[in-house]
Amino acid sequence: MIQKNARQRLIERLKARGIRNPNVLEAIYQTPRHQFIDDALYTHAYADHALPIGYGQTISQPYIVALMTESLLASATLHSVLEIGTGCGYQTSVLAQLVDHVYSVERIQPLLDRATDRLTNIMHFNNIQFKYSDGTWGWPENAPYDGILVTAAPEQIPDALLDQLAIGGCMIIPVGPQRGHQELLKIIRTRTRFEQHTIENVNFVPLRDGIS
Repeated sequence: MIQKNARQRLIERLKARGIRNPNVLEAIYQTPRHQFIDDALYTHAYADHALPIGYGQTISQPYIVALMTESLLASATLHSVLEIGTGCGYQTSVLAQLVDHVYSVERIQPLLDRATDRLTNIMHFNNIQFKYSDGTWGWPENAPYDGILVTAAPEQIPDALLDQLAIGGCMIIPVGPQRGHQELLKIIRTRTRFEQHTIENVNFVPLRDGIS
């Protein structure tokens, strides 16, 4: 009951901050965020802020997860979504409840192993594929994607991700330096160009190349 009440309070906070999509709100409610963090942080599981998950990474603030997901869903019919930065798998699990298939790329092997086990063997999702790789490369074998969601901030949008976005597709990506001004952007690909819209200012860990 305590956990249920905490989840409901989180949903009310998200509504107060402007999240309106009922499917996104339900997916956030149904996602057991406490399972994605260390036991020592359990009491903070449903607080609306980011938390450390090790290796210099964080589990994103629920509002940001909801905002990015809502923005992605608003712009396209999503059958396949590429996620760059699996992390602990929290954003992945929200997406997997809302789209047909999620392709998730992570550059840090221990994080990917934990997320794969959690989402596949414990939570029993069957519509997620994982890849250990440099996220700036995307996942070209399964492109184009109806949606691309990036959970770390490059200073410039990688060309490979733009190339892998389907015509009519949408990318949600934070862009900017680690200790400078970052903006959450919505990129729409038309037949002739990429349209760019700023959603709001944000603060993300940097998108790094290579694997570790």
